[in-house]
Amino acid sequence: MIAPACDGEDIGEAWVAFQWAKLLSARFELTLLTTYKRDHTPMAQQLPHVRVVEWGEPPLVDRFERLNSLMQPGYVPFYIRARRWIKERLAAGEHFDIAHQVVPVAMRYPSPAAGLGVPLVVGPVGGSLESPPGFVDEEGATPWWQRLRALDAWRIQHDRLLRRTYESAACVIGVAPYVADFLANLRIRRLEIMSETAVHSVSAPIDRTDRTGAVRLLYVGRIVRTKGLRDVIRALALIKDLDTTLDVVGDGNDREACEALAKELGVEARVSFHGKVPRDVVDDFYERADVFVFPSYREPGGNVTMEAMAYSLPVIVCQRGGPGANVDDSCAIRLAAESPEQLAADCASAIRTLVEDPDLRAAMGAAAREHASTTHMWPQRIERAAILYAELVAQADPALDGERATRSRPPSS
Repeated sequence: MIAPACDGEDIGEAWVAFQWAKLLSARFELTLLTTYKRDHTPMAQQLPHVRVVEWGEPPLVDRFERLNSLMQPGYVPFYIRARRWIKERLAAGEHFDIAHQVVPVAMRYPSPAAGLGVPLVVGPVGGSLESPPGFVDEEGATPWWQRLRALDAWRIQHDRLLRRTYESAACVIGVAPYVADFLANLRIRRLEIMSETAVHSVSAPIDRTDRTGAVRLLYVGRIVRTKGLRDVIRALALIKDLDTTLDVVGDGNDREACEALAKELGVEARVSFHGKVPRDVVDDFYERADVFVFPSYREPGGNVTMEAMAYSLPVIVCQRGGPGANVDDSCAIRLAAESPEQLAADCASAIRTLVEDPDLRAAMGAAAREHASTTHMWPQRIERAAILYAELVAQADPALDGERATRSRPPSS
């Protein structure tokens, strides 16, 4: 497993990679190639049953969190070290059935295992979504490093290392169907669709039918323009006749604009901004809510949508990206994203539908929990990976018939 960021004490992609490593290591003999951060517990201690090969993170890269998240300045030295290590081990006669690179999720990073003769799985990958043109003016000045996203489409066509990664991979896993469109001009051998993350548990069914008072809407996530909170606030202004409130859990650089917008539109009394809160407090918000509203229009993954469904919440999301792919019509209302005016109007209509029909709200909430429990649990992710590994190993050497890929890790003493 190749994961330049992997840490159960961290958040984001590093935490996601740790879940993959921990769960895969319970089933397979796992070697993990990664880096470690200063002052964090080494992965060899976090995953004592895993063969861990880790290199120190380059100095200073942790100083700028958002820049590091987007550009991964430590990836080049990691790539060089990991590729050299794999080559040396293969030259020494060591055998690997599968190489699986689970992060970075963005599709702009070549894999150090590409072209080395080991069946390579890349992903789940995503990102590279552009904002719909109608929203660009409201997004304001974009930091220069975020504007580098515009190079992704060019690089996937012209960067030889990147093309080799995807064209030599035995399988590419995309987080949502749009990934197929992004990679359409490459010779992809096999493409599967699966979210990069999942939920560990689903709450007991929550019966909200006896609740009285305002219908509680909930938004959870970073408050940045692309996540759609402004559109939810505008939607509230269009349904002032309905008894609703909105809880906003999270923080970000668009919070001040959202607070000002709520005041300007006369709905500030119905919107509560709670900022960042501990994990268990987030779960309390899911339990107390009636409807989850997350119309992010440039969202590759959207783990919060799965979390909300696990708490029996009907969800309102945009059609594009991960959230739209992770739901179905039984549990979600999916919206187009063409302009702020359209999205606010459609969001208001969706909220009205659910507020005025409590039976539909309850039915969709139950369907959401069922969808989460049957589709978005971590064991299901690992089982799909296991089946995929077996098929790829069998294709690489039919005589093995997948035997090595399904071999469990020997039990620890």
